[in-house]
Amino acid sequence: MLPREAYTDLAVLAWERRHFFAASWTCVGRVDELSDGTTHCASTVGDIAVMLTFGDRPRAFANTCRHRGHELLQRGESSDRRSVVCPYHGWSYELDGVVKAAPRMGEAFDPAPYKLVELPAEVWHGWLFVNATGTATPFSEHLGGITELVAPYRPEELVLKARHQYDVASNWKTIVENYHECYHCPLIHPELCKVSPPNSGDNWNLPGAWVGGLMDLRPGVETMSLDGRSGGVPLPGVDPRRVNYLGLFPNLLISLHPDYVMTHRLEPRAPGLTAIECSWYFPAEVRDPSYAVDFWDVTNREDWAACESVQRGAESPHFRPGPLAPAEDAVYQWVTMIARGYLGKPLST
Repeated sequence: MLPREAYTDLAVLAWERRHFFAASWTCVGRVDELSDGTTHCASTVGDIAVMLTFGDRPRAFANTCRHRGHELLQRGESSDRRSVVCPYHGWSYELDGVVKAAPRMGEAFDPAPYKLVELPAEVWHGWLFVNATGTATPFSEHLGGITELVAPYRPEELVLKARHQYDVASNWKTIVENYHECYHCPLIHPELCKVSPPNSGDNWNLPGAWVGGLMDLRPGVETMSLDGRSGGVPLPGVDPRRVNYLGLFPNLLISLHPDYVMTHRLEPRAPGLTAIECSWYFPAEVRDPSYAVDFWDVTNREDWAACESVQRGAESPHFRPGPLAPAEDAVYQWVTMIARGYLGKPLST
């Protein structure tokens, strides 16, 4: 395991917000949702305020006016105007960041050098990723081999059918560690073990800043649901007998099922508190997603209770990092990647 401070220390989380979230490729959500009814909106990536615009393509900018640094939008604010207007002195910008107007600056003033600071942004299968420091490795290198695993599921063509918000009293890394092992499944996940053998599958060893593996479905089981039956439709071109569990650093967990895709998007709020947005995506014709949502809500809550107990234990002055079991090899991959990041080394080997 990582040292105790990695899960409990406020200074460590502050460092992670800048170096793991702001300086990497953080998922800020789905483009179709972020752009719905708005032309620009505020977001926070790690510890950096960002403004997203939706003109000819999705873009990200530092949320700071080039005049005196006033925020262009407050946290959580959005606008449907065709230009971005600073509320302090009225400087305005096109959605591509070019200065549109700089009131009362004089005829000799040249606004060209004062375009908004643009940040790298990429759309991948419908999700928008932002690098808020502008210093990350190329996005293709960040993804590495995860691309070939996700592509057959075509998540960009699926429709959001359900979403749950959870506040989990646990460190964000503990939640990811729990996601990447089923060593715990026989003791806390009876529903999961009925439809998927906890010792099945294997973990991937491919390039990129991610960790993941697959698990099998039991004979006669159609999908991950409480009764093993699917109330949806099979996704064409995917393996009907397996579920892939992929964790793309730093904050997007992607669970690929034969008939739906589920994601967990994590936002650390404190060393011992993480906000989780859990979303379920299905083909448009699926009317009732409850068969999958009910199963995973039960399973999620079992996981959250375990993670919260781990957090309380880690906060004990008597806690010491313990050994990992052979079945926790994906956890080893994850904590090793985190450790490389702490040391300033590339995340992907």
